[in-house]
Amino acid sequence: MTFFSPAVVTSNQFNFAPSGGDFILSAFDRIQVRATEIEQVQMQRAIMELNLALVRFNTLPGQNLWTIDLQSIPLVAGSATYSVPAETRMILSAFIRYASSPQLDRYMYPISRDEYAAISTKTQQGFPSQYWFDRLRAPTVTFYLVPDGAFPYDFFYYRARQIQDAAILNGQNLELPYRFFDAITADLAHRLARIFKPEMEQMRKMDRDEAWSIAAADDTEWTPMYITPGLSGYYRR
Repeated sequence: MTFFSPAVVTSNQFNFAPSGGDFILSAFDRIQVRATEIEQVQMQRAIMELNLALVRFNTLPGQNLWTIDLQSIPLVAGSATYSVPAETRMILSAFIRYASSPQLDRYMYPISRDEYAAISTKTQQGFPSQYWFDRLRAPTVTFYLVPDGAFPYDFFYYRARQIQDAAILNGQNLELPYRFFDAITADLAHRLARIFKPEMEQMRKMDRDEAWSIAAADDTEWTPMYITPGLSGYYRR
């Protein structure tokens, strides 16, 4: 006897993208506040808490891969310090491009505030090899050596930037990838429970922590990592 399994019918779509309002309604559902029960003041608090949840996503350990992009700054001879867009959270890696023949890129190394302060000749000009990223409200990047006029220099840097604000007007979406949809819903539900259903706060906190750990574990670059021990100190020369 031959058995035939029924044909599997799937949607063949990848368009699941809830709006900010949809996430809010789902979070309220998790604390047993139904859509028909939500009052205007509750919705206002939910929008605020949704944006605070995104602030938390910005500051938790690790980088949000979808917020990383490549930026550039043309350097001017004799000018050491340059403005960086305010939404820049951190410079992850950087290189300087100079117009030789052929065009070349050279990796640049970050230094700390203390290391920059320890440089005695901060105005010395030459080929820049180090940079100090000052995380002010209006952030800046400062180079050492100060760019000279030997080449046209361009500073390229991969940055992690702030996640865009959450809004619910006109069905706007959150700037989050698919893998973080459950994490943001769980985080928002926990925040709303603290305000409107404190008896559910601990339960929602456990849900939030689990959802974040799953999403964060997947938000990585799948590349091999090699560890080589430094053995030179174990041998006599």
